[in-house]
Amino acid sequence: MVELEAATVLVGWAAGGWFFLWVTTRRREVGLGYGWLMRGVFLALAGGSLVVAFGSEPTWGREAATVVFVGVGLVAGAVSVARRSAGVAGQRAEAERRSSRVAKMTGIDRAEPRLDPDAPEFPPVLDLYAAAVGLFATLLGALAAAGPTGLAVARTLVGALFVGAVTSAMLLGHWYLVQPGLAREPLLEMLRAAAVLWLPSVVVMLWPTGMVSVLNGTIDDGYNGLLGWFWVACTAMTILLVGVARAALRERQYSAVMAATGLVYLAIVTAFGQDLVARILLSP
Repeated sequence: MVELEAATVLVGWAAGGWFFLWVTTRRREVGLGYGWLMRGVFLALAGGSLVVAFGSEPTWGREAATVVFVGVGLVAGAVSVARRSAGVAGQRAEAERRSSRVAKMTGIDRAEPRLDPDAPEFPPVLDLYAAAVGLFATLLGALAAAGPTGLAVARTLVGALFVGAVTSAMLLGHWYLVQPGLAREPLLEMLRAAAVLWLPSVVVMLWPTGMVSVLNGTIDDGYNGLLGWFWVACTAMTILLVGVARAALRERQYSAVMAATGLVYLAIVTAFGQDLVARILLSP
């Protein structure tokens, strides 16, 4: 049995999502606006963690690290805004390629947004620094939780990365509406990450004392075992939805991206059921 704290869940969600933001920004293909959106979402979650913590019983090490996390995140966002004139190398190259193609076909030289290829670009490593601090804050929260330390750390960190990957996949799918020429590989990478993390997220929840004890009735869920089977259904549906989303992206039509995004919408609901329902049932 491992204690569950909302503040640790929130900062872990923010840190896991920020890590996968770095996974995407390091490719230098997705527009700067995507980073601004994601940083805003995850900064709000980290801020929510602080509000929840100070409204109950703070774990000072976790809260101090969360404040640093927010600070590093704000610096990353500020640098991204300050260097917006450079744009993103991959996006610039794709825009130039498409413009050249249109010009050859129609004789019309389409005007593109003015970007300065000589200006310094945003360094994606800043997102990695922010994610590392956030994951450290999450680790401190896990170490302070009541219950077996190793199990608490494993469940907290794996859960943070798993939920972060699914959240990033969902938000990235929506970004294709803003940047329709974006290649599908960044979204496929997020779906692969979610699929890879699905297995360890199941294993850490089954590890004793785990969900097997809920399913066999050793731990009473208060609903005659219904919540235990709800967890099983969420777990199965999450990997199924991620798999079908990846299959949808094999289709060449642009609508396939929107179909995959809709499937990931559902997957994020089942992923939270997979992670949070188990952690609530397995808390003291």
